[in-house]
Amino acid sequence: MLPMYQDLTPARESIGSAIVEVCRMLSANRLVVATDGNVSARLPSGKILITRSGINKGMVSETDLVEVGIDGTGGQQRPTTEIRMHLSVYKSRKDVHAVVHAHPPFATAFAVAGISLDRPVLPEVTVGLGSIPLAAYATPSTDEVADSLAPFVERHDAILLANHGVITFGPDVLDAYFKMEKVEHFAEVMYRARLLGGVRELSDDDLARLRAVAPSSYGKESKG
Repeated sequence: MLPMYQDLTPARESIGSAIVEVCRMLSANRLVVATDGNVSARLPSGKILITRSGINKGMVSETDLVEVGIDGTGGQQRPTTEIRMHLSVYKSRKDVHAVVHAHPPFATAFAVAGISLDRPVLPEVTVGLGSIPLAAYATPSTDEVADSLAPFVERHDAILLANHGVITFGPDVLDAYFKMEKVEHFAEVMYRARLLGGVRELSDDDLARLRAVAPSSYGKESKG
């Protein structure tokens, strides 16, 4: 069972277990294939626990997690090649304690087509994620990825990566994973709505009413 965090500084073991379970859910739900994708979390010590390079996420165990400093150094195994992308998010957002990167098919298709998911259509997405922007293409595993994310990281928790995939982040690993599921579901809905003849956006009045009820109904301010 995925551990539920009851305190603000869960033990390293709990965080490691959560990363393993999220990796397996990513694989089981085909949000990644082969050795794609990577997951990380910020430890109470300030260090980063991240999946190692070159492993199928459905086969990850706690021995496949690498502990590195915020500068990316340390660890007994080679961390994911996308470690720079993860570290750039942690350096920009002190409130972020987990990052998930995956290649969900529908969302990645939008990223390949150069189409952001920034239209207000589903109330739950509008409240929980707001718009989902598209970052410019950057060569994977390089500092270009961090540069492409820079315009969006401060205001968004989910970003499409042109011709690459999706990155999501949040206060814990489960939250970041759920955001990945939400992005993929939204992308599939948008795709199917286009096939059915078009997408009807929420009106300004719809959005105003949604913002008004968001604190009481959803327990948060609307991001849209």
